Amino acid sequence: MYGKKGIQAYKKDSIKSDLASADPHRVIQLLMQGALERLALGKGCIERADWAGKAAAFTRAIEIINALRDALDRDVNPELVDNLDGLYDYMIVRINEASVSKDCAVIDHVIALILQIKGAWDQISEADKQQAYSHGVQARSGVVNA
Repeated sequence: MYGKKGIQAYKKDSIKSDLASADPHRVIQLLMQGALERLALGKGCIERADWAGKAAAFTRAIEIINALRDALDRDVNPELVDNLDGLYDYMIVRINEASVSKDCAVIDHVIALILQIKGAWDQISEADKQQAYSHGVQARSGVVNA
């Protein structure tokens, strides 16, 4: 009933509407999911010898990981943020290496790292999310608790 382009357009519009209505926590979840999907796609492209597809998928995965890096809030937990920033940098280096060497095992390693981070992110309770949002709103408005 729907062609491939129709399904892709639907998925793209669906993601855009998810992002438009998502809270910051959900946006990060969607970014992580997007990175995982692009890495899996790139891995499939390696297996099919689709080099253009591999390059496009890995480039997009790196762009998403850079967006995750840009979203890090150094004011909240500088040590954790530095560790995550270093880990994201490591992932980008490894993706580039895997792209050149066409090594799916390296991509599996990066996927495992993202899954660990995503698993921890997914465990954040609703109460903790609300506390973080209220702290962020207070900090941006200049309100500081004494």
